[in-house]
Amino acid sequence: MHPAVSLWRAIVGNPAFRDIPYKVETTRGGQILMSPASNWHGSARAQVGFALRKGRKGGEIITECSVLTADGVKVADVAWASDAFMDRHGYRTPYQAAPEICVEVISPGNSPDEIHHKITLYIAKGAQEVWVVADDGSVTYHDRDGQRPRSALVRTVQITKRR
Repeated sequence: MHPAVSLWRAIVGNPAFRDIPYKVETTRGGQILMSPASNWHGSARAQVGFALRKGRKGGEIITECSVLTADGVKVADVAWASDAFMDRHGYRTPYQAAPEICVEVISPGNSPDEIHHKITLYIAKGAQEVWVVADDGSVTYHDRDGQRPRSALVRTVQITKRR
């Protein structure tokens, strides 16, 4: 078993990590990274999930979707996995491949370099698209060819942020 998978399973099973208000990820070297979540972050994740449910038939919407990458386990805020992906991978934790759509909602602590790195990691693991939701609710779409003006997989995505 890959060392990062062993570490991830230990984290998931550790009672010290239950009910913490943080998103947890790991690095290639085994460091544990925790990012605090905001209410806006939760709202954006829910809105993305609704947009995916409306825009894609079948499949699964997964929040906090863990994916083993070349740089440890990363956790997409939201993901859409097709029925075919789910038939192949089920609910293994972490996934060895990325679902078709992985979404990152930017948190105040995220740097542009970190987000770009995650886009690259998810695409390298098979994601067809990576969406990035900015603090103002705008969404950018990325695939193997770089940033694109809209999603090729979902017709309309609108994220609204109240003041």
